[in-house]
Amino acid sequence: MNEREFFDVVENAGGTAYLVGGAVRDEIMGRRSSDRDYVVCGIDEEDFRVFLPDAVRVGRIFPVYLADIDGEKCEIAFARKEIKNGTGYKGFAVEYSRETTIYDDLFRRDTTMNSIAKDGNGKIIDPYGGTRDIKDRVIRATSEHFREDPIRALRTARQAAQFEFEIEEKTIRMMEQCGEELEHEPKERKFRELERAMAADHPSLYFINLHRAGLLAKEFPWIFDLIGKTQLADVHPEGDAFEHTMKVLDAAACRSKSLTIRFAALMHDIGKGRTPKELLPLHTGHEEIGAKMLREICARLGVPKKWRDAAEFAAKEHASIRHFRDAARIRDIIRTMENKKISRELLSVITLADSGGKVPEFIKYYDALLKIIKCAAECEIPPSLAGAQIGAFLRAGEIDAVERSDIFINFIKTESA
Repeated sequence: MNEREFFDVVENAGGTAYLVGGAVRDEIMGRRSSDRDYVVCGIDEEDFRVFLPDAVRVGRIFPVYLADIDGEKCEIAFARKEIKNGTGYKGFAVEYSRETTIYDDLFRRDTTMNSIAKDGNGKIIDPYGGTRDIKDRVIRATSEHFREDPIRALRTARQAAQFEFEIEEKTIRMMEQCGEELEHEPKERKFRELERAMAADHPSLYFINLHRAGLLAKEFPWIFDLIGKTQLADVHPEGDAFEHTMKVLDAAACRSKSLTIRFAALMHDIGKGRTPKELLPLHTGHEEIGAKMLREICARLGVPKKWRDAAEFAAKEHASIRHFRDAARIRDIIRTMENKKISRELLSVITLADSGGKVPEFIKYYDALLKIIKCAAECEIPPSLAGAQIGAFLRAGEIDAVERSDIFINFIKTESA
């Protein structure tokens, strides 16, 4: 069934169907949309099922169906009103009937740019000025209902990063009022917003807008703690550790689409938030501190293990890796990268984003050095060795192989030049 046929089927059943939400917004913005959601009005569920027998109900509390439209699984919901009667995203009573209008349904939505619909004739229904706000690049809450689902605060900050729109001040204050309930929301819902924010061209805007709304300290206290942590001006002239981190995050995003690498960039200096005031602007030992913090941070955020491993590696190694000069350090870091599946791209991107410096020379020859190390590990092990002695023997041989290689010898000459 194509979209035109769907609109006609609903009309024949006595109702009206509308394309809603992000698909209409993206169409107005000239963007491609991956999701197409529909709302139906003026029809009973019984009639809907007669005219669309292949649609599968997936909504438990209120009617939401999935149907194939233009070869895609699309969500079709009945127009509804929501009445807050509890806390969090489940704290709603839902009302729906054939008398519920598209205006009622749009009113309950989060922001004006998402409160737009389009009927089967292409007519735009925009009662709350979403088209104007899209043109003005402004994110504005549709109504006071915004505060009723606390995740909307994170979603708004994420969309500000995604579209590079400005959040108007009244909406910022509504975001702030979501703080208490937001603390009790499932981390899975929060992570979805973080993940999408990290995919933006300038993911720093997510954290900057959360800070504007007073939510950064609640949701990302480790990042908030970077604010005011001064640094050596000749090394990081951009400002405190928070400003530096935001700059590195955006620079990493410019160089890589990998969300794993972007998260590692976000966390690379996280240990600086623990530096005592009396030691500033120095941050001695922040690398080890940051790496140790990341177990707790990543568990709370619910990030994938590969994000955590990359962030721990970046936090621990980012400051020293560009200064590697000896074969032992190079062998050990390559083995660590292989064991934890850390990509060469991560080292290159973090190094360039953090200081604008050149990529460590040994990274350019990573594959060849790894081959040398693996070949050295295939040696015959003396029968007299056991346990940890075997590991020490293999490590010594791998280091020796690296040190004697033409790559390392030329690398040292290049670094010394």
